[in-house]
Amino acid sequence: MAIGDNGNNGNLATAEAAGTRMSVKMADPTKGAFFWLTAFFVVYCTRFQDFIPGLPPGLPFAKIPAILAMWGLFSTLGRTKRTFKDLPKMVNLLLYMIILMFVGAFLSPLWRGGALTRTIDFSKIYIIWILIFLLITTFERLKRIIFIQAASVVMVCIAVIIKGHDVPRLDNVLGGFYSNPNDLAFAVVLSLPYALAFFVAAKNAMMKTFWMVGMLLMLTVIFLTASRAGFIDLCCSYSAALYYIAIKGKRLWLIAASVLVGVLIISTVGGRLYDRFNALSGGTAEKSALGSYEDRKYLMERAVEGIEHYPILGLGCRNFETYSLIWHEVHMTYLQIAVECGIPVLILYLMFFRQDFRNIGALQKMKDLPPEVRLFAGALIASQVGFVVGALFAPEAYQFYPYFATAFTATLLQTMKEREQEGGSPAPPPTKKPRHFLEVYADRRTTGSVSPVR
Repeated sequence: MAIGDNGNNGNLATAEAAGTRMSVKMADPTKGAFFWLTAFFVVYCTRFQDFIPGLPPGLPFAKIPAILAMWGLFSTLGRTKRTFKDLPKMVNLLLYMIILMFVGAFLSPLWRGGALTRTIDFSKIYIIWILIFLLITTFERLKRIIFIQAASVVMVCIAVIIKGHDVPRLDNVLGGFYSNPNDLAFAVVLSLPYALAFFVAAKNAMMKTFWMVGMLLMLTVIFLTASRAGFIDLCCSYSAALYYIAIKGKRLWLIAASVLVGVLIISTVGGRLYDRFNALSGGTAEKSALGSYEDRKYLMERAVEGIEHYPILGLGCRNFETYSLIWHEVHMTYLQIAVECGIPVLILYLMFFRQDFRNIGALQKMKDLPPEVRLFAGALIASQVGFVVGALFAPEAYQFYPYFATAFTATLLQTMKEREQEGGSPAPPPTKKPRHFLEVYADRRTTGSVSPVR
């Protein structure tokens, strides 16, 4: 009897454990919402509507999956691993920025309707930021989203090379934020460290080949745009990537390979960029570049004048083009924020990205980080270094990619904190029936909660 009883108990325990494992695999209520979040990233990052003929114009391709992701999240409230209470304090800085931007739009001295419409467009990043943080609760999910962004940019590079091979500086080959050569170069540079991380992490020859070719295409597009700001951004961002991925990661061969590829790209497609830099020293090969330099100098002076007259609420989102009198943006993000949104918004903006670098620093200080996590943390640092430097030379205040990176860093830090907490917590007491894995997590929070990302 005793032996038989033990056998039955063992079978029951095995079945119970199997049932628990099944519930863990199947019970994640955010699976549907995360699917729509990935769909949003595919649509937003590829802008496939610009190069696939036959698609109906004006259809909000990116809004549809974003709305469905929001619906998926709200329909699962109370059953998710993270809640709104877990949101880091830094996202409040973004919210305060947007509120002040709305006030500035309503009180704009120029075009109030345009400022309001553009502020509404920018405010969507707040919703996407929250979706990223609440739905990306594992490192694998984060890798998938970063993969989509990097691979989408590779696809964009293929499209602009094919479609705009004879268009000077790839100007207006695609629409949206890819239409301007400087913005296109900026988006590619910010995604390049991710591609490098995937190249290093790839386990098979096919994926390594894909990322190697992808990085070559990305570099080619950067040089074809002949964007001086993009080139400076590239030097800073890629140098940071090499430091964290090649030097600290003990992959010194990447440095030699990068130098070789850089020389090859410059010698083949770098001529126009060289001419634009040469124009700054009085060269005549690229007169438009010299004119662009003079325009940028004037625009900066005009922006300072606008800040002096409207220091609190600014001119209104994207209204500086009208105020400039020559219909151009000021080619410096920090001046752009100050003149269009006011000095208080600039302060919040700087505090927001300062907190992002604090999160990055906290990640780097963590002990026993898995090598792959450390690899992608280095890629995130490199991308953000490229942004803060490139922002000195380009009007990228409303570009979504840097905000995506801040959300990636925040969710990665929170995921690692949760991992440490779960690894150090005592096992929950046995129960008579399998418990939902989120209930177990909630119980653990009562005994030792994970400190949220700030």
